[in-house]
Amino acid sequence: MSKKFFGTDGIRGRVGEEPITPQTVLKLGWAAGRVLGGLSKNRGRVIIGKDTRVSGYLLESALEAGFSAAGVDISLLGPMPTPGIAYLTRTARACAGVVISASHNPYHDNGIKFFSPEGCKLSNEIERAIEAEMEKPMLVVESGALGKAGRFPDAAGRYIEYCKSTVPHRLSLAGLTIVLDCANGAAYHIAPEVLTELGAKVITVAAEPDGFNINDQCGSTSPELLVQTVAEQSADLGIALDGDGDRVIMVDSRGEIVDGDQILYIMSIARQVSNRLGGGVIGTVMSNLGLEQALDGHGISFKRASVGDRYVLALLQSEGWTLGGESSGHIICLDKSSTGDGIIAALEVLTVMVESGKPLSELKSGMQVFPQRMINVPVSTNSRANGGFDVNNNAAVREAVRFAEGELAAHGRVLLRSSGTEPVVRVMVEGTDERQVERISHSLAEVVKGAASTAP
Repeated sequence: MSKKFFGTDGIRGRVGEEPITPQTVLKLGWAAGRVLGGLSKNRGRVIIGKDTRVSGYLLESALEAGFSAAGVDISLLGPMPTPGIAYLTRTARACAGVVISASHNPYHDNGIKFFSPEGCKLSNEIERAIEAEMEKPMLVVESGALGKAGRFPDAAGRYIEYCKSTVPHRLSLAGLTIVLDCANGAAYHIAPEVLTELGAKVITVAAEPDGFNINDQCGSTSPELLVQTVAEQSADLGIALDGDGDRVIMVDSRGEIVDGDQILYIMSIARQVSNRLGGGVIGTVMSNLGLEQALDGHGISFKRASVGDRYVLALLQSEGWTLGGESSGHIICLDKSSTGDGIIAALEVLTVMVESGKPLSELKSGMQVFPQRMINVPVSTNSRANGGFDVNNNAAVREAVRFAEGELAAHGRVLLRSSGTEPVVRVMVEGTDERQVERISHSLAEVVKGAASTAP
């Protein structure tokens, strides 16, 4: 059964438009409180954190009122990275964690996602149960049973200490100059402290959020600022997080971007050498073919999940493996965290650098990156919601894909998919010839654009 509100990563949209409106978020808090609080053995308590968007104040208040109306207590974290909220949900024994964030999207978007008591994304069954409650009249518990709200004590400090605990206790980053791009997001007051306390010289950029500048020409989705600053400061490397801190992209001392696939490669090889890999590695259908080939060369098993960290996590759990991630920089280390964590992934790469004595540029050199081009083609939100345009079930698109795959033959691949977080179709082409990849991707994007424009 399909879901009305929940997508691949919670509920997301433009603020002021359904479902990201005060009235719907109020009802969501009440419905989630009824379902998640009912799963708790004692009086339920949820913790709520957010990123730095100005709309976070509005949505936080609406959720707080909804949970209170359902008789669930609330602990407010303020700005906190998504993985930090997952960690505190688990360690505080809360019945759920709530994240108010639209991740890498611009400030005018926002969203709500939930964590289970174990710090994992909710199952489809629980999400459907919450949606079912939202269809019912909102009944407020009697006054004596209303939920109470308060601040969570030293949330930032607890998460900072946890991040530091994931590296060897004698590890020092002294001597490393690191440029850190916080995307003007939730990690702005966390990540600099972690790296500084471990001894690094930290040069921060995009760490002054004003409610509107989150992800604005900065962060993991816009690494140009990081590349420029690493060069200007002659830094050893750069680290860029996204707005909610669950993604990381790095830049080496030469100014070359190190994406999620290359980060996974570095971590996998180091873990294999130290017998800590714990099986194989999970990527996604978007993972670069070069990652698969490089891991195969080291005898490391590799499997692909659908795009989305929840699918990577599900396949990791199914295989009993511990390491997986996405090209975008969602890296999941199940032996350290229950969800993608940009800070913890960066710390593991830094540990490999320090212990091996090798620069980031050398560590990534064992993986050949195949030319890959992805183009986002905007589509009508209404059309998608009504099922009017299915990119994989359109005759013109199918024919264009068939022709492209024939041209690439065995030396590349094509992937088209509708985004679960934005009203776009992602057109990805990968191959050995960069000019061919560029030409085919643009040609396919035009076909998709034309097909989408004529869809009902």
